Amino acid sequence: QPEQYRGEVLSFLRSPLEDLCISRPKSRLTWGIPLPFDDNYVTYVWFDALINYISALGYPDGELYQRYWPAAYHVTAKDILKPHAIYWPTMLKAAGIPVYRGLRVHGYWGVDQAKMSKSRGNVVRPLDLSDKYGVDAFRYFLIREMTFGQDASFSEEAFVMRYNAELANDLGNLLNRTLHMIGRYCDGRIPSPGDEQTEERRTFIERVLSTPAQVRQAISDWNPQGAVLATLELVRAANLYLELRAPWTAYKRGDQAHVNATLYDVASALRWTAVLLYPVMPGKMTALWQALGQPGQPAWQDGRQWETLAPGAAIQRGEVLFPRQELVLQETAS
Repeated sequence: QPEQYRGEVLSFLRSPLEDLCISRPKSRLTWGIPLPFDDNYVTYVWFDALINYISALGYPDGELYQRYWPAAYHVTAKDILKPHAIYWPTMLKAAGIPVYRGLRVHGYWGVDQAKMSKSRGNVVRPLDLSDKYGVDAFRYFLIREMTFGQDASFSEEAFVMRYNAELANDLGNLLNRTLHMIGRYCDGRIPSPGDEQTEERRTFIERVLSTPAQVRQAISDWNPQGAVLATLELVRAANLYLELRAPWTAYKRGDQAHVNATLYDVASALRWTAVLLYPVMPGKMTALWQALGQPGQPAWQDGRQWETLAPGAAIQRGEVLFPRQELVLQETAS
């Protein structure tokens, strides 16, 4: 998968397959694993490299091999599809070893709709960007922006736009507003959810609780982008719910039950957001989690039911989770 690569592999198989030479002469290649039966030759790199998949697990009797190989999937780049989809299964079958369960092929990142190239001087330096914007935000963009199996294009302008719109505005601002109102209206502690039974509230709770299943399905389908987008829709739904319920207005009219229910619901949605985005942004989601008065780190099993956010927990208002970013590009010397 994706399907286009399946077609490419089938095309390889329909063509006459020639024998694969697994050696290279030392006169041409000064490095490599020597062939045990001829000192003048070394092993072809794709023959010995592929074997690492099982030798690293302790084949044939190692505990890791017994545990992981029967469920193994390979994730590889599209330009090395043939060694993984043709050579490797052939080698495994010849050795009587079960073939891995599936092959997932990813695309490449380009820059400004062009291929990265040292000669063009358009190579992205990920460590520099991580230092500048934070590794969590950088990882978020990469997963959110690329459809698995297809190529994608990176630009710092697009990154900053996504960061400000989705992380700083949608998620960060939601957290800031929620913490501010809990601090002002609920003495800085997670309020009790109460027993209000309105259609708008039931609809929102159902919306929140349906998101984990969407994320789980997206991950099962090798669609990490879909998992992030499903969670982003949850954040947007929470923003709309907060505007619809307007707890600031309810507070002015003395309806504390409405205030408590609303802020509990939004805080619970944020708590689920921390759980669902934790694999993508572990540092930031741990900070969000702890801002809601939760100990430790987000964990999937901690959010299976709605009222798992304990009332009375003291919120922790620290630094802004996602401060807005300004794009500052270095001028290229002419």
